[in-house]
Amino acid sequence: MKPLLIAALALVTATSAAAQQPDSQVPLPAPDSALLAAGVKLNYIVAVVGNRAITWYDVLEVINQRRAQGLQIPSDSASQMTLARGVVNDLVDEEILIQTAAIEKVELTDEEVNQSVERQYQRVRAQFRTEAEFETALRTEGFGTLQEYRKSLAEQARRAALQQNVLAKLRSEGRVVPVAVSDAEVQAAFEQNRASLQRRPATVTFRQIIMSPKPSDAARARARAKAESLLVELRGGADFAQVAKRESMDQSNKDTGGDLGWNRRGVMVPEFDRWMFALPPGQLSPVVETSFGYHIIIVDRVQPAEVKARHILIRPAVDSVDIARTRATADSIAAAWRAGASFDSLAAKHHDPAEFKSILDPFPRSELPPSYQTAFEGKAANDIVDPFTIEDPRTQVPKFVIAQLVSVSEGGELTLEDLRPRIREQLGQERAIRRLIDQLRGDLYISIRI
Repeated sequence: MKPLLIAALALVTATSAAAQQPDSQVPLPAPDSALLAAGVKLNYIVAVVGNRAITWYDVLEVINQRRAQGLQIPSDSASQMTLARGVVNDLVDEEILIQTAAIEKVELTDEEVNQSVERQYQRVRAQFRTEAEFETALRTEGFGTLQEYRKSLAEQARRAALQQNVLAKLRSEGRVVPVAVSDAEVQAAFEQNRASLQRRPATVTFRQIIMSPKPSDAARARARAKAESLLVELRGGADFAQVAKRESMDQSNKDTGGDLGWNRRGVMVPEFDRWMFALPPGQLSPVVETSFGYHIIIVDRVQPAEVKARHILIRPAVDSVDIARTRATADSIAAAWRAGASFDSLAAKHHDPAEFKSILDPFPRSELPPSYQTAFEGKAANDIVDPFTIEDPRTQVPKFVIAQLVSVSEGGELTLEDLRPRIREQLGQERAIRRLIDQLRGDLYISIRI
């Protein structure tokens, strides 16, 4: 929807939106004085709000930021000035909220600003292959140093956060009064913006049983014997972190000596959880078997409701025979499911507890992993697809997926019924904020001079 206020639904201004949008290029900081109304001085004051002047430079800066996001600049001078007047009004609204935040003593922490700045900085930096390319682009756009760019982002983030916080405060005090929106107004807004609406993506919901190949008894025995030998080594005085770096098969924390960080109850699988919360600091566990393999656990520190621990994991080897056996079992599960067997009973017996059993919120087909996209192609609701494989990134061993499509929705144009609640909410918020800002205007000196 085209907002009545730049701050409407997201509660941020055009300036802050540019700061948070993962654009494919750095937002333009230095306005092009030839872009609009050539000959107007950049320091020309177009509006005054309270004690702050808004200049032609500020207007062109916003226009350039919107152009970087895809705004098409009109070619005729009359339309350009209409665009400029709209930007001036947006900047006045923004400044009213900023100054109201000061009047209302709205506080803002450095952490709020710094987190926003870092997110935007990293998004923009990721568009460039090297630091040198990044710095060259910044210089081209008018920044002498990275510090100047960060300072600009910080100011944008600060102003955006102040607007969000003051609106949240006024809303909590009941000063942002809901505005009723009629069906006719919803219809008109939909028709006005229909051409620019994105298409509804094709989506699916599904449930699944994911099977991980189980190692043979001989492989399990070898892995346990390995873990037991490491436990003997540790009890003999070996450094836990060094043994973990050398032997652990948990690649996610091997390099940090098996460090699992702080964890609360219920995060780990039950067998691991019980030992982690039973051990006093510094004491070794026995070899603990879980669905992941064999663990040796040591607790570093304890605090209320949390434990900081390390572990060493030894996984039993899985060979081609184990994989073939699992594939055959997956085929038999698919056949049993199609024949009417209960999903819950099959999942309880065969599903890997480390994986999701169902995705029941509509999920875009285009965002599914390639193996799921291929398996679901041409399938209808309630179809049970033939077993297919995904790779366990930790072990590079394939897992087998047996899935049933619960619902299938084809893509297409969004309809009024799809969007009616969203449009009504957006229009209501826009108008409530518009009415609030109009009321706040009476508390400040405002002069628009364009």
